[in-house]
Amino acid sequence: MKIFKRKKNRKVVVVGIDGAPCSLLRDYMERGIMPGLKEMCAGGSLLKMNSTLPEISSVAWTSFLTGKNPGEHGIFGFMEIDPETYEYRFPDSRSVKAPGIWEKNGSRSVVFNIPQTYPARPINGVMVSGFVALDLKEAVYPERLFRELSAMGYRLDVNAQLAASNPEAFFRDLFETFEKRSKAIMRVYEKEDWDLFICAITETDRLHHFFFDSALEGRYYGRFADLYSRLDSFLKEMADRAEKDGAVFMTCSDHGFTEIESEVYINRWLMENGYLSLSGGEGLKGIERQSLAFCLDPSRVYIHMEGKYKKGTVGKSGREELIGVLKGNLRDIRFQGKEVIKEIFLGEEIFRGPYACCGPDLYLLPNYGFDLKGLTRSPRLFGTTRFRGMHTYDDAHFFISRDFERENLKIEDLAGIISGFLECPCAGGLK
Repeated sequence: MKIFKRKKNRKVVVVGIDGAPCSLLRDYMERGIMPGLKEMCAGGSLLKMNSTLPEISSVAWTSFLTGKNPGEHGIFGFMEIDPETYEYRFPDSRSVKAPGIWEKNGSRSVVFNIPQTYPARPINGVMVSGFVALDLKEAVYPERLFRELSAMGYRLDVNAQLAASNPEAFFRDLFETFEKRSKAIMRVYEKEDWDLFICAITETDRLHHFFFDSALEGRYYGRFADLYSRLDSFLKEMADRAEKDGAVFMTCSDHGFTEIESEVYINRWLMENGYLSLSGGEGLKGIERQSLAFCLDPSRVYIHMEGKYKKGTVGKSGREELIGVLKGNLRDIRFQGKEVIKEIFLGEEIFRGPYACCGPDLYLLPNYGFDLKGLTRSPRLFGTTRFRGMHTYDDAHFFISRDFERENLKIEDLAGIISGFLECPCAGGLK
């Protein structure tokens, strides 16, 4: 068994802020909502960062933790389908094919509330799983911490169903969940021995999804200002503690956010254009043999290949031609004269590694305002729901308590940056 020696003053603290756009943080600093972060930026660096493709939490946070592309870590979305039954299945921590940062360097670590880590796995330290965690006991390692979190009334997530039915109750639940989470993080920070401390605040993402049209003005703007003011105090306290402990302090988000103009239901487009046939059944379970393609959230288009899917009929010779036709036709989708899709990527263009073949054949990157969905039940191509905010690829953020420069920074780069500081406090990337 390899023994890793503990190293003095080689510590890193990372606070993830789920869905917090770099542009929004800068705006809030100028408005006086986040004076702590503004003070921190005077001695550090706040950079805009790209997310992953797909730009969703399960994929992005896994890329953050592993430093790998989805084709290397095996997570492409919150859901997949069984190729035999076409039933949805939901990958969890056991589906992740690449090691996390803490597994690579032997650091004693705390990993707290990061999506795609449920159920919690034994690590050299502490793990509290994040979204989608279903049961607190299964979300916590070691068990002694479960008892402590239970006694605190710790919550795994916000009750999102309240957002549509009772916004005021949703806000109360959101702030209470944030307070319990931040207190639990602080307690674990104080009580545990660690070299690497990673935690995430997910209440920002929940607020954004339902009310992002009030992020800069509007009916619920005060709720944004309140949450980000509290978040600012939490960040400043964590940064001050990190500095006292000789640790490098970082924050990052997994993606950005923008307002939704319209949702766009790609499976409806595929049905209307003769590429997908469904004969009842939930989701894609009613898919028919003549179907040529289907979509899974978010905007992942899969060719219904023979030999890969039970009912698939598209052969290898027909795949390339079909992809070319789909790319050309999907680009023509318009909403009130506006182009919906910004760019269409072939799977082999953006995924690399042994699991790239499990990814989509096409990935559709939308223009701001158009939230592409894999819903199968919509009778129309366009629509709106209770959601008011959508993820963006190019407006995530990264802050570090050092002078730091990096061109074309993306979230999967952070694992290497973190590991570099754990190995050497003067790691590369500094001015």
